[in-house]
Amino acid sequence: MVGWTYTKTLSLQFHKVGDLQVGEFSFKKYERLRKQKEFFAVKKEGTRIHTKNFVLLIRRNDLPYYRLGIIVSKKVGNAVVRNRVKRCLREFFRLNKNNFAPPPSDIVIIAKKGANRLKTRAITEELLPRLKGPA
Repeated sequence: MVGWTYTKTLSLQFHKVGDLQVGEFSFKKYERLRKQKEFFAVKKEGTRIHTKNFVLLIRRNDLPYYRLGIIVSKKVGNAVVRNRVKRCLREFFRLNKNNFAPPPSDIVIIAKKGANRLKTRAITEELLPRLKGPA
């Protein structure tokens, strides 16, 4: 009997394409808020910024990078709709985290009821001016 072996290799080598490094726009596991106490700390000590479709909670962290947490309640829609909103918010963060104003912070984005109608470009137009540094 012929057997197949599968070996998993992980290469984290970056290569340059123009002025950008490939891998620079990824969304790493360490850039996520995952624990309840991390969300509560941002909610308790963070600054609130309201937009039409989102509430931003921002709290400075002592890490050299931004971290993102997303809250989408059932008011926004069913599971399919909520997951789409979360995917769009993660994509916004992944593409724009290098444009955020320093210092690095923990950011929690809470989606309001109308957020399910937005595409990634509309989310960027709504949130980026609130997170971007002075021009």
